[in-house]
Amino acid sequence: MIQRRSPSRHFRNALALALLAGTTAAAAADIKGAAILDHPCGKVAVKQMGLVHDGKMEEANKLTTKQMQDQWKAMPAKDRAMMSGMMKTMSSTEQQFSNDIKANGVLAVNGQDATLTVKKTTKDASGSSTSTMTQKFKIDGSQCMVSQ
Repeated sequence: MIQRRSPSRHFRNALALALLAGTTAAAAADIKGAAILDHPCGKVAVKQMGLVHDGKMEEANKLTTKQMQDQWKAMPAKDRAMMSGMMKTMSSTEQQFSNDIKANGVLAVNGQDATLTVKKTTKDASGSSTSTMTQKFKIDGSQCMVSQ
């Protein structure tokens, strides 16, 4: 038996593949500036930064994935104390971090993964310097947790 293939069938298959590829590309999105603060990951990032700045590490840790919480708990107490001190020193207030995100933030969302990057340039008499803060997230429905 000879089976004939119609050109329209190939066209439909190609169209379906193109639409699927378009859907995958549409799943990745960059959110910039103040709009980040409306996204669940932006809200978690700001809240966690404020808690770290206030020295509330246990509360800040509750905003992380279970894997990160387990890693934190597995650390010796002296290492957690050292890390807490360093993190507090390097952190900023919720308001400062919100302002930095508004001015220089990009949240790249790709399916269940997101990455917040805040690039800040500081100028003074001796020149300028740039610092970049990157934070990764896992998204589960409307919930966003810090993953790194």
